[in-house]
Amino acid sequence: MASGVTVDGNRAVAIVPARLGSTRFPRKVLAAETGKTLIQHVVEAAARASSIAQVVVATDAVEVVEAVEAFGGEVVRTGEHPNGTSRLREAAGVLGLAADDVVVNVQGDEPEIEPETIDLAVAALVGSDCPMATVATPMSGDVGNPNVVKVVVAATGRALYFSRSAIPHRAEPGGAGVLRHVGIYAYRRAFLDAYASLAATPLEMAERLEQLRVLEHGHGIAVAVGESSHTGIDTPEQYAAFVRRWKESRSR
Repeated sequence: MASGVTVDGNRAVAIVPARLGSTRFPRKVLAAETGKTLIQHVVEAAARASSIAQVVVATDAVEVVEAVEAFGGEVVRTGEHPNGTSRLREAAGVLGLAADDVVVNVQGDEPEIEPETIDLAVAALVGSDCPMATVATPMSGDVGNPNVVKVVVAATGRALYFSRSAIPHRAEPGGAGVLRHVGIYAYRRAFLDAYASLAATPLEMAERLEQLRVLEHGHGIAVAVGESSHTGIDTPEQYAAFVRRWKESRSR
């Protein structure tokens, strides 16, 4: 999955943290009703991003290692970690990435992630002086749904705040400034080490949003705004719907 692609003179590498444990859908990354495992779909989607030079799965599970190797993917075996960011950091170290290289965290349960969304995250990071970047998309649907994270962005393109509540106040679907956060992150490799030393913060714990730790400690998060409709797979029902969409796309 590697190539000579560079961004701003540095490589952009997509790392896909993957684990077998999942409360609502155990072992989902190995689900294979399409003929491919879920993790293979994710790797192939990430590899289609024009900014990405290399796609690597990071996991502590032998079965995931074997599944990735079976389809010719690249995988790094890590230790156990409390979260995906921590696993990302270990994998980046194993890969020997340079301090300024771009590391993109692509979730292992997002087989329909648009390559353009990944490119947006990389471009936002490279085009700013922030150590971290993410993506937002115009909000539709129930802005008060706490399962949908919202973000407010400054005129400078930096995140002001992330929340599970409706922000700004009296926000309406499609209204100005109403943005849904798309859960993809790009980091400068060196910032993964700095991030690991940051203590948990009050707003992070109140909102249950790990990215607020970055803002509360004074670091900037660049935000690219673009169209993105993909969602992650958290339940067997969502996986079944993905399988139906995938089969329908193959029958056209």
